[in-house]
Amino acid sequence: MASKSDKLKLLATVPLFADCSKRELGHVAKAGREIDVEAGSVIAEQGQMGREAFVILDGEVAVRRGGRKIATLTAGDVVGEMSLLDRGPRSATVVADTETALLVLGKDEFRSVVEQHPSIAYKMLETLAERIRTLDRKHFG
Repeated sequence: MASKSDKLKLLATVPLFADCSKRELGHVAKAGREIDVEAGSVIAEQGQMGREAFVILDGEVAVRRGGRKIATLTAGDVVGEMSLLDRGPRSATVVADTETALLVLGKDEFRSVVEQHPSIAYKMLETLAERIRTLDRKHFG
């Protein structure tokens, strides 16, 4: 189990939450639950409905799209964050390459935090807007 201090430090490195205050990060951390998964465990499956996001606390996961590995993620990375915001299907399959500790953020619990602390939503929107701009520049110049 990661200590509260370790979770906050790690959440502060997650781009989606990087602009949040320590207090806001505390609310996000409190909304999540920590789980451990064994190597080989499927964390999320492409095409399935997502209801939570996962912050990697420790370990390594592989991200596959259409069966092809597209990324390896480690501590501080997050997967499934779009599921916190919409009802769309998972865009990739995520499998634990090693024993992995995750902070699971359920959609309903996260929504409750955002409703109580709207500044978190605004900061996330800024980060998502920057991601869109980066993708736009990458694809359209």
